[in-house]
Amino acid sequence: MRGRVLSSALLAAGLLGGTAGHGAAAFAGTAGPPAEQAVPAPAPTTPAPTTPEPTTPAATTPAAGHNEHDVMFAEMMIPHHRQAVEMSKLAPSRAADARVKRLAERIGAAQDGEIRTMSGWLTAWGKRVPDESAAPAHHAMPGMMSPEELRRLEGLSGRAFDREFLTMMIRHHEGAVTMARDELRTGVYEPARRLATSIAAGQTAEIKEMKGLLR
Repeated sequence: MRGRVLSSALLAAGLLGGTAGHGAAAFAGTAGPPAEQAVPAPAPTTPAPTTPEPTTPAATTPAAGHNEHDVMFAEMMIPHHRQAVEMSKLAPSRAADARVKRLAERIGAAQDGEIRTMSGWLTAWGKRVPDESAAPAHHAMPGMMSPEELRRLEGLSGRAFDREFLTMMIRHHEGAVTMARDELRTGVYEPARRLATSIAAGQTAEIKEMKGLLR
């Protein structure tokens, strides 16, 4: 009897031990893998600012080119200026008033330089510079003297020359101012427009000066 009880006890102990070992192994086998490290999501990227393309001025802007009115302004003003220079060259040997001589010298120097400027424009534009030897068509340009009027001026001296020179040059200047204002209304070439502005302002002031000398 005692043998059967002991055998039963040993069997129970073995069963309990085997059960415990099997349970521990099962628990150990069911443990989850170590947690993976979280990877942060990439930060949103901001597109780099774009630089706007530079704009090109339209071909019709004054600085971009010239038109037929600019060409006509230069073609007409060159012979107009040449006549004023020719008249001014008469003053040193014929004028009586020193103020008339100084005025004539100033007019000749200014307009001679403007002739060179306008001749350069025509050359750059592929246009012919008016021939110096050709007689200008005085009737086509405001303020121009006829060949007969120029010959009469050449034959004068002293105070008679001063009066005739001032009277003619006032008319000549008024014509140049008219031509300059025409360019400002219709021309697009910026250097020509600046010259027209200068001519209108400068010769208007000289007209006032010459009228004062006639009094």
